[in-house]
Amino acid sequence: MSINESQKSIKEIQPGGALIGKVKVPGDKSISHRSLLLGAIAEGETTIQGLLPAEDPINTAKCLKAMGVNISPIKNNEIIKIQGVGLDGLKEPENILDCGNSGTTMRLLMGLIVGRQERHFVLTGDQSLRKRPMKRVGNPLTMMGAKVYGRCTGEYAPISVVGTQLHGAVIGTPVASAQIKSAILLAALTAEGSTTVIEPSKSRDHTERMLKAFGANIQISGDMGRHITLKPGSKLTSTKVVVPGDISSAAFWLIAGAIIPGSDITIENVGLNPTRTGILDVLKQMEINFKIIKEKEIAGEPVGDIRIIHTNQIKPFHLDNEIMPRLIDEVPILTVAACFCKGTSKISGASELRVKETDRLAVMARQLRKLGAIIEEKPDGLIIKGGNKFHGANLDSETDHRVAMSLAIASQLAQENSLIAGSDAASVSYPEFWNDLERLKS
Repeated sequence: MSINESQKSIKEIQPGGALIGKVKVPGDKSISHRSLLLGAIAEGETTIQGLLPAEDPINTAKCLKAMGVNISPIKNNEIIKIQGVGLDGLKEPENILDCGNSGTTMRLLMGLIVGRQERHFVLTGDQSLRKRPMKRVGNPLTMMGAKVYGRCTGEYAPISVVGTQLHGAVIGTPVASAQIKSAILLAALTAEGSTTVIEPSKSRDHTERMLKAFGANIQISGDMGRHITLKPGSKLTSTKVVVPGDISSAAFWLIAGAIIPGSDITIENVGLNPTRTGILDVLKQMEINFKIIKEKEIAGEPVGDIRIIHTNQIKPFHLDNEIMPRLIDEVPILTVAACFCKGTSKISGASELRVKETDRLAVMARQLRKLGAIIEEKPDGLIIKGGNKFHGANLDSETDHRVAMSLAIASQLAQENSLIAGSDAASVSYPEFWNDLERLKS
């Protein structure tokens, strides 16, 4: 099987064999970002155990360092120390803030810096990030008086922010997005008057939980906790943060364990925040054999171990708008699972995936078809016919970390070897993925 030699980072996947053993997935990416940001503007030294040592959180740390925050080197299995500068202590950077490929870094930083008066900031990123929509964050911030500018009337980076005094507001977000909500709440910390965010449905709530742990005056109300009010005036105090394993990373092993014959995998210390466990609901819908054990709570976040065992007859599933905020990052690997269900699965309400690192709906459909999948692409989702046999193929992550890992699991069930170009994309969220895959196969 040949592939263009100019393409870098090619992995050859040999199918066959069960995945057996225990695995610890990297620290939750969402919590890692937020612990760095809040630790930076708290007073005192914040320590973070289990922070994800991958490209995206590292980019957040680099941007904070450029604004005068002292952060110890981010290394695997080391406690990270942050010397907080307080709510108004961020300095004007001497250069442009480079967010790399991290949309979370850029969008949350926008909220963090808009209220830093008499300071000017410019945010940019790689080619992919400069194509991703930013007005969805810039618009609600301008409702608070923020001065945010960018290409195409603020839609794309580079983004320029002129810090100014903000005022509180009541803001209804058009979509359930933790990034939009978090940016508004970060901006609200230095505004005059209270700010309330009202979501159409509940998105992941790591920011609310962590703001409360750092001492912010935040209140949750309304149906399903969709109204979040922050009253400024409380200083943030340093704390100890323990980052649980990322359920979005655990999802690859959950699906692998379910669909690969003979597999039995236990994923240890996984975050079980109810705003993130949509994939467990889908596993139940598919009647997949799994069990949660050793449940506990660490730093306000529920965690536990999940054991997944191969299931012979997997039922098809349907995803829609209601559940999508709780599993948006797991859709690529769930698309793989759908290919091995006994029937047709439908994914809708997922148009947000078209503006991630890639257009994940288009990319997953395009790449899985190479393996033999039957997938119909819709504007906001996919229709996947299950029960097809996969053959080996030349595949491409198209620079997307979740696509790279999803294709790796899909290729385990092909009849011949496959090649995955751009396999190093996995390092964005799971640097040890390929090593863990080899260990579980041995």
